[in-house]
Amino acid sequence: MKGAQVVLGEHRGREAAALMIDGQLEDLFLEGDGPVPGTIYRGVAGRPMKGQGGIFLETPEGKVYLRQIKGISPGEPLLCQVTGHAEPGKAVPVTAKLLFKSRYAIVTPEAPGLNISRRIRDEEMRDALLEIAHAEMAGAEHGLILRSSCAGADGEAIAEDIREMRALCDSVLADQGRAPEVLVAGDSPHARAWREWDMPAEVLRGPEAFEESGVAEAIEALAHPLVPLKGGGHMAVELTRALVAVDVNTGGDTSPAAGLKATIAALRDLPRQLRLRGLGGVVVIDPAPFPKKERRQIEQVLRAALKSDAVETTFVGWTPMGNIELQRKRDRVALGDLIQ
Repeated sequence: MKGAQVVLGEHRGREAAALMIDGQLEDLFLEGDGPVPGTIYRGVAGRPMKGQGGIFLETPEGKVYLRQIKGISPGEPLLCQVTGHAEPGKAVPVTAKLLFKSRYAIVTPEAPGLNISRRIRDEEMRDALLEIAHAEMAGAEHGLILRSSCAGADGEAIAEDIREMRALCDSVLADQGRAPEVLVAGDSPHARAWREWDMPAEVLRGPEAFEESGVAEAIEALAHPLVPLKGGGHMAVELTRALVAVDVNTGGDTSPAAGLKATIAALRDLPRQLRLRGLGGVVVIDPAPFPKKERRQIEQVLRAALKSDAVETTFVGWTPMGNIELQRKRDRVALGDLIQ
């Protein structure tokens, strides 16, 4: 099917949301078992972890880890926000820099100033959005970012979004409690889909939506590491204890340019594959053989692919063996842990 579809339903008893573009699964949010990124706690500080530059905080949902110790005393209550998912056996990472994020607006308590997404380039639209921002944030010490989803959106809807996020921010910052507590719950998969997928799309709902749209079949395919590539090659994406390993092969193509073509095809699809599989941390790519002089072209393809991906990923460089290293944020649970 051509066009975009947002599919809201369940998969194996878990709330789930899927984005299909032209019949291909493009993004996926699945309900996990741990704290959801965006959750805001009032935590209570424990003792600093000497030599590690961080501290554990007690919350109603277990211990979380804050990479900061200066100015924090044991037993002190502290507002913190979940930033990602933890590796097995590790504490959930949090930050003391809170963000209040919705479909159109992000209120930033510690970063004053009114900002418009750079993706919105129309000057008249930017001026109109700034007027709304000034009107709704008058007298506030917080900062505001208006997201790219504001382009073409109804002005009153944007204003209402700003008001709601500002009110939530004011409420949380005014908190005077001292015991561990959940102050703001992170978004469910359906709420996150509304927040993040702002393109025009057909919306499908219901218990059978995943089966009828082909999403369930696409999810099951992700249980296997092998990914076919255009041109006959393939890549294998596998999670190990230490890292995510990606192996690129040319398949039956024996032409001189086969390695370069397979590697380019793999890198263009890799962000989508990592996103759908919920994989992050260290990513090591073993490309198919290609001349060393083509590394610049490979880097350009990789950087372009990562730029269009919503998950923060850093190109670290090349290893002495010619592998590619990435560092990727863990912003969702590994799919393999949820569908086993």
